[in-house]
Amino acid sequence: MWTLFEPLHAVTYFAPQARAAFEQVGLRGFWRGYFAGRGAPLGPVGPGPVYAAFYGFARPMVERALPAVWQLADPAEALAARSSGARAALRDLLGDVDVAEAAGLCREAAEAADLTGRVLAAANAALPWPEDPLDVLWQAATVLREHRGDGHVASLLVAGLDGCESLVWRAALDNDRRLLQPARGWSDLEWEAAVSRLTARGWLHPDGRPTDVALAARVEIEAHTDALAAGPWQALDDTAVTRLQELLEPLAEAAIAVLPSPNPIGLSARGDVGRR
Repeated sequence: MWTLFEPLHAVTYFAPQARAAFEQVGLRGFWRGYFAGRGAPLGPVGPGPVYAAFYGFARPMVERALPAVWQLADPAEALAARSSGARAALRDLLGDVDVAEAAGLCREAAEAADLTGRVLAAANAALPWPEDPLDVLWQAATVLREHRGDGHVASLLVAGLDGCESLVWRAALDNDRRLLQPARGWSDLEWEAAVSRLTARGWLHPDGRPTDVALAARVEIEAHTDALAAGPWQALDDTAVTRLQELLEPLAEAAIAVLPSPNPIGLSARGDVGRR
């Protein structure tokens, strides 16, 4: 299900319509829009809560954006911009497709999510629900992806990984340091220190390849993440989940077109939609 709702949410980061909406309220540049748009449900916070909740970013990168972005656009303006930008992007991507049924089922799943300990999910779930089905679809997808993300962070913490270590490990598994390191603001010194810690822990070979321990940890962490994310789907009966999958597949196929490939999300190919 993540492969189906994540592309719908991610238009807010990558679609030109979303970027334009942020720029219209003074948030020029990708990272101003990203930190303001994603952080706005928390209110006019400083870097501390965002650094903690976003998890994978180096603190200096967060501090370059916050709290300065609130002098350009306050949280209410950032929320309005992300909503209008996502709506414009999805309208252009999806055309005249009727999304009312999909939006209703997604909202039902999102409202069933247990928000205990899920800071970003809870902050988004506390926002008023819009009336337009396209807006409902995007907001529900956002609650669901932050709910899963909050649980994934918890799984990584249980595994004893800090933010930089999680990226070093991911780069060793199936991604690229050249993408992940600058996208999250870690210095070469910090990155190499994380490599050393993971090597000493037995997760990396001296040449940087993941060990069997690291590969097994991935299976365990992903299974734990899935278990923590299962609640919303258990609240729907099997028929509703199957129907929602059918409805979301063509929408996700259309939305994923705006994601750059590769990207830090790890979902960039059309073949990823619906893939387990």
